[in-house]
Amino acid sequence: MKRIILGPTLFLMVLLFCFSSIVDAKEKGLQLKSVDIRGAGATFPAPLYMRWIKEFAKTAQGFPISYDAVGSGEGTKRFMAGQVDFGASDSAMRDEQVAAVEGGVQLIPATAGIIVLAYNIPDFKGELRLSRKVYTDIFLGKIRYWDDERILKLNPGANIPHVNIATVTRSDSSGTTWAFTNHLKTVSREWREHGPGVGKKVDWPGISMSARYNEGVAVKISHSWGTIGYVEYGTALRAGLSMALLENRDGQYVAPGRQSGTATLVNTYTEMPADLRMFMPDPEGADSYPIITYSWLLLYKNHPDEKRAMKVKAFVDWSLTEGQGFAPELGYIPLPEGVVEQAREALANVQ
Repeated sequence: MKRIILGPTLFLMVLLFCFSSIVDAKEKGLQLKSVDIRGAGATFPAPLYMRWIKEFAKTAQGFPISYDAVGSGEGTKRFMAGQVDFGASDSAMRDEQVAAVEGGVQLIPATAGIIVLAYNIPDFKGELRLSRKVYTDIFLGKIRYWDDERILKLNPGANIPHVNIATVTRSDSSGTTWAFTNHLKTVSREWREHGPGVGKKVDWPGISMSARYNEGVAVKISHSWGTIGYVEYGTALRAGLSMALLENRDGQYVAPGRQSGTATLVNTYTEMPADLRMFMPDPEGADSYPIITYSWLLLYKNHPDEKRAMKVKAFVDWSLTEGQGFAPELGYIPLPEGVVEQAREALANVQ
């Protein structure tokens, strides 16, 4: 029997189809069989959450769990409506959203990941460097060609063609979009005063195309010359996409990866607040990668079903301990020990 090997782009298209099928089934009222606990939310950490669900089911305390990767906005909406046992978001929840949930909310940082700028420049080889000013102006629609003198100055000697730049952005309500636009607002006065703002969905200027989910963005970049888009690191890695080195707060150009991601968390984790909502729109440290985010699980402090609450706690506790070991192979950053300790203490609030 011949083995069929999927290329990176085909793999992503299959994965995106699977995500979409789960969402469509849910929207049509179809029920997944033999599921004890249901969750929904961010696509950013979805590959890791899917792996956790699979591995946790093999343990002595394991049980079936479903997770609908529908985006942070939709996941938060379902959580607030009481339609799931847990939600997931890359933008946590706002105070007014937390206050609207009867019984209370406990936010748990479950993992952390890098947001990269992946690109598809025809006939270009080598590393691409982008300064904070340059990549902000690209997404503001102010830099329109890849051979713009500002890009060429950052990449002397590079063979960059005269090709239109098209940004690839998210069409769904996305925590990845929130984290990326929050970074742009923090590092750019131009973005703060004249940009489209910060949000899970924004009106992008310039030549832009959009797609649903991180996987959809990656597929569109891989198929379209001249594109650049923001996407989760592991997704870009699995798709075989080129990723830019970005200028950080200290003026250093840093490549995305486990090393820079870990360094960023180590440089910042002691600042974690009591409510565990820590955002890093412009992290300090010469070796820090500039665009990184925690991703949170949204739990009910007082779940209406005590038995289901205990199951959620068991799964989340395993994810914070044993589950962290699966993060690196999928492109995520394991939580620092101090953050794990705080998260497990907060988990005791769930009843």
